Amino acid sequence: MAIQVGDTIPATTLTEATVEGPRELSTEALFGGKTVVLFGVPGAFTPTCSAKHLPSFLENAAALKAKGVDVIACMAVNDAFVMRAWAKDQGVSEEVVMLADGAAAFTKALGLELDLTARGMGVRCQRFALVAKNGKVTHVGVEQPGAFEVSSGQAILAAI
Repeated sequence: MAIQVGDTIPATTLTEATVEGPRELSTEALFGGKTVVLFGVPGAFTPTCSAKHLPSFLENAAALKAKGVDVIACMAVNDAFVMRAWAKDQGVSEEVVMLADGAAAFTKALGLELDLTARGMGVRCQRFALVAKNGKVTHVGVEQPGAFEVSSGQAILAAI
């Protein structure tokens, strides 16, 4: 079952893509004591993810922070090197934390995996966005296949 409002963020470790290289980051450290917007994409460098999803959070980062969001994080089932290259390509600096879930462990713990094996992409993350306060989910929007309506930066800004 997919994560729901009121659920606690599962405890695991992700890999943060930083300028200095990959860095392990526990979900406890990421979400503990903070208001976090986490959005997941099927893959770095994919069309909707690059043209719409990530840019929507870059465009709304200041407004989200003004509404009390401490961290905006982007996650994909890619490795940290791909996530760093994508961040560089998209002009991401400090406004969005880029997270790799290379083996899809966190994605599966959230119940948001998407099997794209038939399309040559393996197991990926569904397109989604959630808001968590101190590790408790207060809002979640999971897109229907092919849609981009409930997980954009604008949609999350309106939901907060």
